[in-house]
Amino acid sequence: MAKALMVQGTCSGAGKSLLVAGLCRIFADRGVRVAPFKSQNMALNSFVTESGAEIGRAQALQAEAARLTPTADMNPILLKASGSKGCQVIVAGRVHDTMSARAYYAFRDEAWRAVTEAYERLCREHDLILIEGAGSPAEINLAREEIVNMRMARHARSPVLLVGDIDRGGVFASFMGTVALLDGDAGRIRGFVVNKFRGDGEILRPGLDLIREKTGIPVVGVVPHVTDVGLDEEDGLSFSGHIPRGDGESLRVVVVRLPYISNFTDFEPFRHEPDVELLFTRNRTDLLNADLLIVPGSKNTVKDLLWLRETGLAESIKRAAARRAMVVGICGGYQMLGRTIRDPLGVESEVGEARGVGLLDVETEIQPEKVTAQCEGHSNLFGSACAVRGYEIHMGKSTGEVGLFTLRRLSDGRSFPDGSQKGSAWGTYLHGIFDGDQFRAAMLDVLRREKGLPPREPVAFREVRERNMQRWARRLEESLDMDFIGGLL
Repeated sequence: MAKALMVQGTCSGAGKSLLVAGLCRIFADRGVRVAPFKSQNMALNSFVTESGAEIGRAQALQAEAARLTPTADMNPILLKASGSKGCQVIVAGRVHDTMSARAYYAFRDEAWRAVTEAYERLCREHDLILIEGAGSPAEINLAREEIVNMRMARHARSPVLLVGDIDRGGVFASFMGTVALLDGDAGRIRGFVVNKFRGDGEILRPGLDLIREKTGIPVVGVVPHVTDVGLDEEDGLSFSGHIPRGDGESLRVVVVRLPYISNFTDFEPFRHEPDVELLFTRNRTDLLNADLLIVPGSKNTVKDLLWLRETGLAESIKRAAARRAMVVGICGGYQMLGRTIRDPLGVESEVGEARGVGLLDVETEIQPEKVTAQCEGHSNLFGSACAVRGYEIHMGKSTGEVGLFTLRRLSDGRSFPDGSQKGSAWGTYLHGIFDGDQFRAAMLDVLRREKGLPPREPVAFREVRERNMQRWARRLEESLDMDFIGGLL
């Protein structure tokens, strides 16, 4: 049976996901067969595995840190908020149903069975499972229903590290309150981790001593506040932009911050381009001043399209295109840029048909079956042949002037046309398309030429991510008492 170590938090956004990712890399570098696991994730950022299974993006990053290929067993339950309809419930990588909170709690025994079966499979293949919790284990109103915090720790017989975000304030009260509310499960917490600390560590020392005195639990790490981790964030709690550090003019890449925005990590590569300013915004002036304007993916495409119209941003997108800005739609954004979106079965909303922005000659019908697949192909979009690769996650089919790319699904080898272009606008269902260095560089060079700027060599995004992962793991290793953590195992 594999050993287990669980990381829980005093709240959402405390840093659990990146802590688990860093620990995955630390143990992998020590020759341990380690795998990440999160029994239930609630996030609109998702990833598709080679087999076509959909999991949380955070677990894909953690698998990358462990030098593993992501699988559905690493995140057997994924919940994707869908507005008034509740949450789309994904079990073992496939859509099960859309449920209200009450219906999901009634489903919890079946969900727990999927969780334990996935966990046991991972245990048979690895030496150590690093388990991530969700939110806080001290949500006492959910104690009987939860399957992601202390119930998982009990099942795995795992010690728990409890991480708190000191940057928010009240970290010691959060530690103390969590222990007080957990009753018998409090004994599973074997160490505290203070995350996002700024300043002189000696000033913190009295608090570390007092919290151990009051709870009997030591602080086993103080992790400094790091603003340049350069790795995917777990969710959209904050949409931080990027301002280039280099001199001279820059390219403005503007992403429309939709209410139901999903997979915003698609745009992470732009952060590493030395002359690119990345901005997530709802400001009309920002949209009109963009060199590259992106309408991203959405978990509720029809509602976000209606929102674009109600706020006037749809007209701003059209005006930006008229000014010859490059306008790009990714997945749901691609659907919105078309002529119409129909949802006759009410899959996403009660609106049967909505008029699109109208920049692309395509029409979309929302369908109940979700398409999830990794894909690859080639592009001549910017005047030079280059490979494209990414993944599909969508519940609609677009028809009309479709055929910008010819893609092949890796799961079944089937080729199909994807994407559309008209004037300075284009769209695709392919998430992750900007990860490709040659494709991204060819696109940015078109924009550079239009501004009279010289072309640049492509940034090696995967190499940058690998360096960032190694740097983060080393910082974490220096901040944590790894001897103590090793002793827990």
